[in-house]
Amino acid sequence: MLFRIIRTSVLVLVTFLVLGRVTWAQSSADAAVSQTTETLTITINGTLGPVLSGSDPIGADGQSGTVTIMASESLSPTKHTKTSATYTLPAGAITAVVGGETFSNNSPAKMTIKLAKKADTLTLTFASSIDGFSFTITDTTTLEAGSWTTAVLEHPEVFAPSPQTLTAAKSATGKGSKFEYTVEGEATVLGVAGTASNSAQVDPVLPDDDLDQ
Repeated sequence: MLFRIIRTSVLVLVTFLVLGRVTWAQSSADAAVSQTTETLTITINGTLGPVLSGSDPIGADGQSGTVTIMASESLSPTKHTKTSATYTLPAGAITAVVGGETFSNNSPAKMTIKLAKKADTLTLTFASSIDGFSFTITDTTTLEAGSWTTAVLEHPEVFAPSPQTLTAAKSATGKGSKFEYTVEGEATVLGVAGTASNSAQVDPVLPDDDLDQ
């Protein structure tokens, strides 16, 4: 009788330990999944022009240009409405190469996504400096309506289809894609024709040093 009691107690203890280990492992796996984040990369390639306003002091008209944006999909908007969201990107998150000159945001930048019936719009506003000259740049990319889901108003996400063809704006205040830069107090707006594409990549999971101790 005593042997049966001891054997039953041992079985209960073993079962408890096994179930506890499985539960702990499952919880750890769930935590790892919930902590997984992705980085969104948007690339805009095109040709700048024509000049829609301003004198174009850097000679960007007719030059090729590339704008690259990197944003964590874990970001929350700093401002939003029912149809738009504005995100703050850290310094270095945006790089624009125009005619061989590289402009990178040297301070936090704004990325605004607006959803509308006729088109979805991505607008970037950032400050940069080259050779002692300070620039303020606003890049507007017009995509197909429905390119983003409404989830983009809560956190950055990829648009589809990708890539998409961009149509240059025909006026400084009109619809279409355009590139505006201000230097020495003078603003220039140019149309942009080209393509926009994007992708998302899972961020690497760094080891937890506490687990090794």
